[in-house]
Amino acid sequence: MHEIGMCEGLVELIGQRAAGRRITAARVRVGTRHAVVGEAFDQAFALAAAGTLAQDASVELVVTPLTVTCHSCGARSESLDVLAVCQRCGSADVAVSGGDELVLESIDFGEERADVPGNPR
Repeated sequence: MHEIGMCEGLVELIGQRAAGRRITAARVRVGTRHAVVGEAFDQAFALAAAGTLAQDASVELVVTPLTVTCHSCGARSESLDVLAVCQRCGSADVAVSGGDELVLESIDFGEERADVPGNPR
């Protein structure tokens, strides 16, 4: 479950940006190539955020497609499937690009809390 490692890094980054403020929500854009499973990501984020300023924060996951270019018919399309085929002719002889990003798009902050480890007063 690679989502755990991904979420540990995100929680660390979010904590750095928080500057002692409690996090209530975050929005993360992740590319299709990461093959993230939404439910696993939510669970991994909750686990990684436990005991941090992001504890109990909600996380919105936005999955972005990869671009598929067909070598057989020349069609170009987008796909949310890591094992993409040409949408026009069905060929598996395709080149894929993009869909590999991982971006922390936004963080929402709440009132400061002194009862969370790592929250300076």
